Amino acid sequence: QVQLVESGGGLVQAGGSLRLSCAASGRTFSSSAMGWFRQAPGKEREFVAGFSRSGSSTYYADSVKGRFTISRDNAKNTVYLQMNSLKPEDTAVYYCAASSLGITLATTISNWGQGTQVTVSS
Repeated sequence: QVQLVESGGGLVQAGGSLRLSCAASGRTFSSSAMGWFRQAPGKEREFVAGFSRSGSSTYYADSVKGRFTISRDNAKNTVYLQMNSLKPEDTAVYYCAASSLGITLATTISNWGQGTQVTVSS
């Protein structure tokens, strides 16, 4: 089991940047696929970015490619999401996720963080 705690959300103007952090506890962090999802009001939770279990592959939703960057520090058991050129449509609750399988589908996620709100004003 992996326990996940997100931080770093907040209010930012369009075009600004934020960095989210996800601190993980549990001995399976380094062998888990890790990533980020988001959920806007009235919408389904959607994949944003993620690492494969080996950490050698990264995946991004088309809507964030070129603007968001995911990284991880295995020594600190932490995953980051650097978000640049933010848009109002990026407004959502962002969730850290861990999986023993794939990371791009919400149905394969075994552990979720509590979520952190990101609000982008126009």
